[in-house]
Amino acid sequence: MASTVEIPLVGGVADGQTVTVELDSNGRPPLTHHHLGAQGLAEAQIYELESAVDEPSDWRYCWRGPAV
Repeated sequence: MASTVEIPLVGGVADGQTVTVELDSNGRPPLTHHHLGAQGLAEAQIYELESAVDEPSDWRYCWRGPAV
């Protein structure tokens, strides 16, 4: 069974929400998260993984912009 972690989303339409992601074999989450909009991928927003020293989690996903 893979380990999971909750990571906060910062900025964009999903600011303040969290996502649960699986960690890879090295204990790291995916480098990006595509937050789907009401119309699925057509409104997806891209969030990129960053270290978060000052937050409860070790990581956060920061908004980078629309996927399309």
